[in-house]
Amino acid sequence: MPKSELEKMKAGELYDYSSPEIYAAHVRAVELCDAYNETHRTETEKRERILRELFGSLGAHPVIEKNIRVDYGFNLHAGDNFFANYDCVFLDCAPITFGNNVFIAPQCGFYAVNHPLDAGLRNEGVEYGRPITVGDDVWFGGGVKVMPGVTIGSNVVIGGGSVVVRDIPSDSVAVGNPARVVKKLPPRAGADGTQNEQK
Repeated sequence: MPKSELEKMKAGELYDYSSPEIYAAHVRAVELCDAYNETHRTETEKRERILRELFGSLGAHPVIEKNIRVDYGFNLHAGDNFFANYDCVFLDCAPITFGNNVFIAPQCGFYAVNHPLDAGLRNEGVEYGRPITVGDDVWFGGGVKVMPGVTIGSNVVIGGGSVVVRDIPSDSVAVGNPARVVKKLPPRAGADGTQNEQK
């Protein structure tokens, strides 16, 4: 039996983003984002309930400011103490996964979506995704953009305005466009006393 367009998306294959099932999944996420963005800050239980419906998985103590934008939601995963400031965008046609204690400044974007280089194929309305993976204890400065297929290790700082197009190892500071490592950080001991692995 041929794969559905949603199955193709989840397998990282080219898929038709105008198909009814893809469109329905997108509308669901957009409407959940709209509902969240219309809440009052004091409606803590309602806000968390919407977030847990939106995210594929979400750890303890999430704090997400308004105007969050998410493509699908089921591919968006975050650990404990996840913080995202105002106006952040998550294009999750492939998994976008954050570890624990990730801080995201305003106007950051995480773009797991990609389009064919061939214009003819691109104009047919197909695209594909590449996962974005982020470790523990990572801080993204304002306006950072992370491109498809990038892995960022643990204990990392990405300087404001950076565009991350390649993997960033653990225990480092990276800045620029494209982002590159400019400083190594001392390995941070984990909760069990072990050091972060170098990646």
